[in-house]
Amino acid sequence: MRRPFQSFSSQEAEEEDSIDVTPMLDVVFIMLIFFIVTASFVKESGLDVNRPDAETAEQKDRANILVAIGPEGDIWIDQRKVDVTSVRANIERLHAENPQGSVVIQADEEAATRHLVSVMDAARQAGVYNVSIAAQEP
Repeated sequence: MRRPFQSFSSQEAEEEDSIDVTPMLDVVFIMLIFFIVTASFVKESGLDVNRPDAETAEQKDRANILVAIGPEGDIWIDQRKVDVTSVRANIERLHAENPQGSVVIQADEEAATRHLVSVMDAARQAGVYNVSIAAQEP
């Protein structure tokens, strides 16, 4: 014969034994969102270049479009090798994402000046007039 009180007390015991993890999950998700929002991500151009030394070199804070020019004249934007003809379109797209940013060109010491000038022209044709050339302090 069933005893209704025993089944009720066993249900009560099961409820008391279980732990509610919902508040803990809420806290974990809030912390995750906090860390994602406050994280600062380092942007890389995709190519390691030997920048020339400059006595007047200074740190640029709001550089969000990095363009690298290799020693052979290859151009890298967002870790992708791009053709000279598509530099303007890439800069326009990246500038549309963050209009307050600037373009920083990381040209190798051995890169020809014509490649540097063509990238600068493409940036200005894209509507970005805040263009800097990366150098390292001696």
